[in-house]
Amino acid sequence: MFPIPKPQVDPNSHQFEITPLIKPTGFREYDARWWFGNPNSDKPPELNLMGIQALGMGLGTLIQELGAGPDIVTGHDFRSYSMSIKQALITGLMTAGARVRDIGMALSPTAYYAQFELDVPSVAMVTASHNDNGWTGIKMGCERPLTFGPDEMGRLRDIVLGGDWKLKAGGSYEFVEGFAERYIEALSNRNQFNRKIRAIAACGNGTAGAFAPKVLERLGIDVIHMDTELDHSFPNYNPNPEDMTMLHAMRDRVLETGADVALGFDGDGDRCGIVDNEGEEIFADKVGVMLARDISAQYPNSKFVVDVKSTGLFLTDTVLAEHGATTDYWKTGHSYIKRRVNELGAIAGFEKSGHFFFNEPIGRGYDDGIVTAIAVCDMLDRNPDKSMADLRRALPVTYGSPSMSPYCADETKYEVVDRVVERFQAMHKKGEKVGGQSIRDLITVNGVRVVAEDGTWGLVRASSNEPKLVVVIESPVSEERKLEMFKAVDSILRENPEVGEYNQGI
Repeated sequence: MFPIPKPQVDPNSHQFEITPLIKPTGFREYDARWWFGNPNSDKPPELNLMGIQALGMGLGTLIQELGAGPDIVTGHDFRSYSMSIKQALITGLMTAGARVRDIGMALSPTAYYAQFELDVPSVAMVTASHNDNGWTGIKMGCERPLTFGPDEMGRLRDIVLGGDWKLKAGGSYEFVEGFAERYIEALSNRNQFNRKIRAIAACGNGTAGAFAPKVLERLGIDVIHMDTELDHSFPNYNPNPEDMTMLHAMRDRVLETGADVALGFDGDGDRCGIVDNEGEEIFADKVGVMLARDISAQYPNSKFVVDVKSTGLFLTDTVLAEHGATTDYWKTGHSYIKRRVNELGAIAGFEKSGHFFFNEPIGRGYDDGIVTAIAVCDMLDRNPDKSMADLRRALPVTYGSPSMSPYCADETKYEVVDRVVERFQAMHKKGEKVGGQSIRDLITVNGVRVVAEDGTWGLVRASSNEPKLVVVIESPVSEERKLEMFKAVDSILRENPEVGEYNQGI
């Protein structure tokens, strides 16, 4: 009989070695994230290896309960502890009768690709994505190309925390040798670019360094390596192309080398950030508009899905309108957007965080940062007389912020967002102004996006992956209006003492 997991166990103790530890808040809306521990941190762990084993038992039970059968792909990212976490997960999976196909060190999209290539319905990818060292997590799914959403994650949590797993014989393990090369070959098995492109591949010393440069070089790109050596201490910055530290480093390298574009990949390779040839850091939602223009020119009347953090240009851009393109705004989160793209049969989905989803004929519906990089290079290839900066300048000007993330504990963040939503709804009902203007619209599909009369908007939502809120501001009018909206939104947030400091400024 395996012990029921506990939400708290003292580390460096006998109990820690014989008790599964799983903090319940690690079960997020569409994946799982826990603080596993870091020698440089006094923060107590939220998970131990026995807890991971219990998670594997629960996941093995769930995929069969959902009718997907016992077969599952596993992989792990490049962190010092990821392989041991994966091995504990595999032990749990096999105890529940799962037949495991292990592809070794991988990107998340490598694992998604393996579901198709190996004809295996389910996946469990051990990764903390861009989170600081000490974090771990798992991205899971059993209906390719989709990953779990709130219903599946809720059921998994109940099985694991309640010890409701169904253990049985029949589990097995197979290591799939050389799968990384199969993935690299699949992405590079196409025509090379006609245009000579000099591109920086920025990998932040994360897992993508073993994959992205090879694919790009095989496609004829002159690749400038930037932090592509694997180093799980992340000596320069976390591999997160939404963070200004990485984007600034990419900017500096572009200005130093004269590259045509910088392509920045996150820790598990499912996102790609862009800096143009003039060193301008292009937020991912604007890159999405550029790609939507390019794709809709090739495929008229295309349908796109974007998250509520994204620019309003998807609705107002005249080029997209001329191409007959339509856009659906949906909940933030790679699982939500991926599922919505699939439901609507959209050709692509774009998330401001840099998760891009391409359906046939561009991709297979899941998020892959290297496929995104190839799509950007295809766009340059189809515009041989224009630079990346020219394509960026062709967009209508808006004044947007990065995604800012004030601290808010996992236990309270959703309650705080509910209060903020109710506060803006009350203001709207009373005819009160926000940032000096009347409220034109409130979008509450995911937190609240408050839109002023002149189109300036601010978003507040709870982060699905970390103990933080997410705040985004955009104005089609001016930098001043952006700042006014930020001050107005922030003043509402400051009514809640649970909200801490921002990770970066506006």
